[in-house]
Amino acid sequence: MIRRNERILDNIPIGALGIIALDGCQEMGRKVNDYLVKWRREDGHIHKNDVVYNGYERDTYLINAKVPRFGSGEAKGIIGESVRGKDLYLMVDVCNYSLTYSLTGHINHMSPDDHFQNLKRVIAAVGGKGRRLNVIMPFLYESRQHKRSTRESLDCAIALQELVRMGVENIITFDAHDPRVQNAIPLNGFETVRPTYQIVKGLLSRYDDLQIDSDHMMAISPDEGATSRAVYLANVLNLDMGMFYKRRDYTRMVGGRNPIIAHEFLGASVEGKDVIILDDMISSGDSILDVAKQLKQRKAKRIFAAATFGLFTNGLDKFDQAYEEGLIDAILTTNLIYQTPELLERPYYISCDMSKYIALMIDTLNHDGSISSILNPSERIQQALSEYNKARNS
Repeated sequence: MIRRNERILDNIPIGALGIIALDGCQEMGRKVNDYLVKWRREDGHIHKNDVVYNGYERDTYLINAKVPRFGSGEAKGIIGESVRGKDLYLMVDVCNYSLTYSLTGHINHMSPDDHFQNLKRVIAAVGGKGRRLNVIMPFLYESRQHKRSTRESLDCAIALQELVRMGVENIITFDAHDPRVQNAIPLNGFETVRPTYQIVKGLLSRYDDLQIDSDHMMAISPDEGATSRAVYLANVLNLDMGMFYKRRDYTRMVGGRNPIIAHEFLGASVEGKDVIILDDMISSGDSILDVAKQLKQRKAKRIFAAATFGLFTNGLDKFDQAYEEGLIDAILTTNLIYQTPELLERPYYISCDMSKYIALMIDTLNHDGSISSILNPSERIQQALSEYNKARNS
């Protein structure tokens, strides 16, 4: 694991650190804050009397912000303390549908649109007083609407431009559906981070009998869009790689997209091998389960499905069934978006915690340091593998 003392924090902070965790992202905000408080307590005494480090060591970096609503469903952003001169990090989970609000007496669940609107309200409440605005939005808002194929809106690009116009300097997201959407804001900071290390770590911590080499394991991409993820994992772990491509019926539309007729496989034999299916998100789960079925027909051994975001939009029943039938051995997703209590209880589910990673990025960026070494996890993955193999062989 990257240790915090390996980070080079030579530069003075851009401003006193402030974290605003919006409703729905507060649990992650608390975890990130705990790391930062602990780390800065450890080394803050060095700068105790230095005026440029004023406010460096604090009991909490969380800033009190809320978005109350009127009976009509309208809302406003309020910040409960001064943010003048602060380097602000706004954290928002646009996928947290568990939050509700009252709309003329009706209970409404918050949609991604509501969360994005709340983010803009809080930025507006800051009112330009912060030294710098950074947005940490793990699931990039509207990232599935990133390109045009007919007469349709480009929602993700519009949202990014809107944030930049409001004064946001850096946007940090995780595993963007298509990173090329950053072309919409070419002069601003945009990082898309892959949680490959945390997923590998999650798998290694659950299983003690994995043989990680090209004879016993394969990385599989469920479609052409996820190929680069599988290629990266295959290269880092020295595995073979296979991919499926979707044959769609372009004459019909079902649920906003063309239905998949079949998944066709390209790659070496999976017989007797453990396979990791990699994707950016598990939405309804249909395509991952279909791919798992096809891999089982090709005599794959164990199947691990790994994705950055577990949306599970149609519930968990079909995953329970797939697990009982032996189709899938484990599902790994991160805690970057809302996880239901039911999901966390499932025996096949492995949650990959990203809070330390986010804290590391915030700490480094606050010191105006380079995060490129944090973004490339290949060394850390190799280290985790060698430790795993050592423990396995001892």
